[in-house]
Amino acid sequence: MRVLVVEDHVELAETIAAGLRREGMAIDTVHDGKHALVLADLYDYDVVVLDRDLPGLHGDRVCEQLTTGDGRARILMLTASGGIADRVSGLGLGADDYLPKPFAFAELVARIRALARRAQPALPPVLERADLQLDTARRIATRGGAQLDLSAKELAVLELLMAADGAVISTEELLSRGWDEAADPFTNVVKVTISRLRRKLGEPPVIETVPGAGYRI
Repeated sequence: MRVLVVEDHVELAETIAAGLRREGMAIDTVHDGKHALVLADLYDYDVVVLDRDLPGLHGDRVCEQLTTGDGRARILMLTASGGIADRVSGLGLGADDYLPKPFAFAELVARIRALARRAQPALPPVLERADLQLDTARRIATRGGAQLDLSAKELAVLELLMAADGAVISTEELLSRGWDEAADPFTNVVKVTISRLRRKLGEPPVIETVPGAGYRI
């Protein structure tokens, strides 16, 4: 999934981003509300983790604009204002969830994953294609009952392909949904990741290259 972290505390933003990337998510970070709206117009995010007390354009205004736009992103407010009245007002602005600081990182991950499932058609907890299975909650892939040693990025790409249920996913879509804005669209990072994934999935091959279109399982 692709997530936008909007947090004016730079060190905290980078800490959150690093942890979420280890979970296989594609993360962009910004430190002010105006930049957040710019990126939200450019990219199709699954979840926006939004600090409420932003300088310049307040997080409340960012939330309002995001929820009245055409984007499908779910909004998780992450803020030090954790009283009941604050939570009620934040949800009233259109936020989908609210997590006060300080927070447990495992809870943040769980809430983001739950929101991402609501941002798109619901997927079964376990994706299956022939003898290949992917437990999307535990982030475990198996083939023929044997667990596969996949990196977080390989798991993310595998989930995108399996969730497509046989449809072709273009290289551009894989790059857009599996990597952040720092990824160079002219590199072969998707091709390399697919190649490694194919090798780890073993025989017979399950990932098909569709010339001029992309990949499918």
